[in-house]
Amino acid sequence: MKASLSETVYCGLQESTILNWYDDILIRETACPMDWAAGNRCNHGHNNNSFCNKPFGPIRLPMELNVEITGFVYTASTWIIPVLLAITLHEAAHAYAAWQLGDNTAYNLGRVTINPIKHMDLFGTVLLPALLLITKAPFLFGWAKPVPVAFARLRRPRRDMVLVAAAGPGTNLILAAVSAALFRVIWLVPEVALQWSGQMLYNSILLNLILAVFNMLPLPPLDGGRVAVGLLPGVLSRPLARLERHGMLILIVIIFILPMLGDKLGINLDIFKWAVWAPVNWLLPFFKGIAGIG
Repeated sequence: MKASLSETVYCGLQESTILNWYDDILIRETACPMDWAAGNRCNHGHNNNSFCNKPFGPIRLPMELNVEITGFVYTASTWIIPVLLAITLHEAAHAYAAWQLGDNTAYNLGRVTINPIKHMDLFGTVLLPALLLITKAPFLFGWAKPVPVAFARLRRPRRDMVLVAAAGPGTNLILAAVSAALFRVIWLVPEVALQWSGQMLYNSILLNLILAVFNMLPLPPLDGGRVAVGLLPGVLSRPLARLERHGMLILIVIIFILPMLGDKLGINLDIFKWAVWAPVNWLLPFFKGIAGIG
């Protein structure tokens, strides 16, 4: 089986490079490199203003590099669709709920849409997760552009703030359930894409459960923090609301600093693990039951 991609080098001028797979070995075919010692003429007598299509032979790349590149591309491809859907529909749900409950701020900014570009933050949605994936970090972390909500414009601000905040994690739970249900009809997928489709759907279940649980942590600016502010009596909700300006710093300490400090001290300070992974592991069997994968 042979597959080709991109470009071949002709006479030292980069025209295209062809990457071929023969028996699981990646071969890079080039053609006629310039022999500068021969007066800017190639080995076949062509000058550098013409192209020569006589290949000088394959260069075999290390098998380990082939496997690593192929594995990375395969893994990344099984995450792209779940990430885009989870982030886009989570933020769109916030915007839609706010619009329906009286605040059209997000609607006027074009955030009531399933277009992922409208919700993506260049660093938080693209660059940081890609960097963590490339460096094989043990976790993925990122964020989308927050949906602006003018709570004073909501018809019943205290109640509606809770509904707007809960719309995002609620959507993630729905997506997890839909992904699980699609396992029941995965047999309709062509055999060549069966394994990829199964991995992608499982990633979607896991990702959406993590997003739902994480975002419901009762710490502003997370959705759970806003739900708590809306439900708690004023004597408790006001101090909690004031934490929002420090919320991101607190999250960084909880997710990154405390576990590293705990490792140094020989103490388990991974609050994120029991606050997020414990509920996810509790929910996962239910969604596996929907999927029928046990």
